[in-house]
Amino acid sequence: MDTLALYIHWPFCLAKCPYCDFNSHVRERIPQARFAAALRRELAWEAARLGRRRLGSIFFGGGTPSLMAPETVAALIEDAGRLFEVAPGVEITLEANPTSVEAGKFSAFRAAGVNRVSLGVQSLDPVALEMLGRRHSVAQAVTALELARGIFPRVSFDLIYARPGQALAAWRAELRQALALAADHLSLYQLTIEPGTAFAMLHARGEIVLPEGDDAAALYLATAEEAGQFGLAAYEVSNYAAPGAESRHNLAYWRYADYAGIGPGAHGRISRNGALFATRRHRAPEVWAERVERDGHGTTDETALPPTDRAREMLLMGLRLAEGIDEARFAARTGVALDDAVDQDILRQAIEAAYVTRADGRLTASSEGRLRLDALLPALVR
Repeated sequence: MDTLALYIHWPFCLAKCPYCDFNSHVRERIPQARFAAALRRELAWEAARLGRRRLGSIFFGGGTPSLMAPETVAALIEDAGRLFEVAPGVEITLEANPTSVEAGKFSAFRAAGVNRVSLGVQSLDPVALEMLGRRHSVAQAVTALELARGIFPRVSFDLIYARPGQALAAWRAELRQALALAADHLSLYQLTIEPGTAFAMLHARGEIVLPEGDDAAALYLATAEEAGQFGLAAYEVSNYAAPGAESRHNLAYWRYADYAGIGPGAHGRISRNGALFATRRHRAPEVWAERVERDGHGTTDETALPPTDRAREMLLMGLRLAEGIDEARFAARTGVALDDAVDQDILRQAIEAAYVTRADGRLTASSEGRLRLDALLPALVR
């Protein structure tokens, strides 16, 4: 059985970014002790039913996990090490925002066991930072990156591009500045308008216009080109890494391995008793905490996925990867042969157009195909 990936969700932020549709919540005061106890209890409950699975990665996501007390992070890592069989060199990632207050906690997080930090920089342009609702300055971002590189063995950070009015030359210059600061990994996300966000309202009123079509494609292609100049390859649609520095935790998602999610709104895919279950926790932090205190967990839904759903999910995730999908593993994991999971006419057309290749037992989207996945996947996947 594949190693297990563990996701721990900390739902609190200092402010809600206008583009964000994640399960994040702003509170005047964060109830640290209550949520630390609830996370530890839910982790123990999950481990009791999964048994001593081999743990390959831990990811503290959010929200803003760097708002957690380092003692909470340390306790959860210690609990996971006691409850599971930890793989050698386990990857332990914590997402952080590059404000000076949070950056000052880096040494404590490292002492707790975190060996990889992912910084939400989002931009190195001061006007863009303000537009994106970020609370840090460019100088704070650079300082946090330099500090992180001196403390953590592995460092990643996020940037958002295809912003309103963003010119190709300006993005290349910003990206070169970022790549000069980067350690081994970058996540470069194209700005999208998500329903229910502040940007969605502005976009509907025509107050935000994003690059589209050829302009958006040019920004995407420039991203891969500039990253390649610094030795970082696109191993997934939005993620670039030096060889061997890929996010092992996120690879578990894209390769459709088992992952357990604890905390408010966390999702999971768990194999038990010969079935694959989709799990989901209650989104509202206080309601989730009440349920954990009462029942030991905050699960709101747990559904055994039929083979067709498993096949669809694995295709949607796996074709994002440069390595593509191993057909034998696909059949074993989903119970469906690859040929039965795709539209054969669309597949043939995609191969002829060089958007995908099928060779040596693998189905792989080309770089041109990954550029078009949003259009290709709905047509290809049954």
